[in-house]
Amino acid sequence: MARSRKPEVSPIETLQNELGYHFADKKLLRQALTHRSYAADHNERLEFLGDGVLNCTIAYCLFKQFPELKEGELSRIRAHLVRQETLVMIAQALELPRYLFLGEGELRSGGLERPSILADAVEAIFGAIFCDADFACAQAVVTKLYAPILAELDPNTAGKDAKTQLQERLQAQKLPVPKYDIVNTTGAAHEQLFIVSCDIPALNIHTQGQGSTRRLGEQHAASLAMIQLDGIKKSAKRS
Repeated sequence: MARSRKPEVSPIETLQNELGYHFADKKLLRQALTHRSYAADHNERLEFLGDGVLNCTIAYCLFKQFPELKEGELSRIRAHLVRQETLVMIAQALELPRYLFLGEGELRSGGLERPSILADAVEAIFGAIFCDADFACAQAVVTKLYAPILAELDPNTAGKDAKTQLQERLQAQKLPVPKYDIVNTTGAAHEQLFIVSCDIPALNIHTQGQGSTRRLGEQHAASLAMIQLDGIKKSAKRS
């Protein structure tokens, strides 16, 4: 007896499953994934709206999670959570480059991995959900995507940039500071993408980050190095 084949799930359906939200108007999701280099009906206005949704939602999450923190501390942590680097992490977890619509020029210059494009698309998705449904639905998606980050959030270190945190952790282990180098730059002069390496020879850690400036590339590389550092720490505990 022949087995019945399961119907294939479309890429856009996969993304909606990951978001935990299914659009009534699929055109809004497509617009959220469309860069201005691809079409006139792009995601910049949705990004503007999504930025507001994101800031309000994260403020409320922090307000509930840390009742003992003062306004200044909450503001510092919120800025850390809504910054480009955090949004890029979410975009990568969603495998967002698979779904983006970019013009040929952007594709050739590495636009699918450009942090600003990825971060903008995440915010645009939040804005699109707000338009498709309401604030509560958009808030629920933001909260879902940020749940793993909020669960591991240390209010004492959040807001310190990745390079500072990495350096402090290495110094605590009496290890040398990391070495950062520019590996490559791509794109036009007004919109360059910097590929930056972070090396910690003592721990055999080597990462490469990306950013629209060298500083952002270093921060991304440092954050990836901390992920590897956490992996080494967990392995040592298990052994």
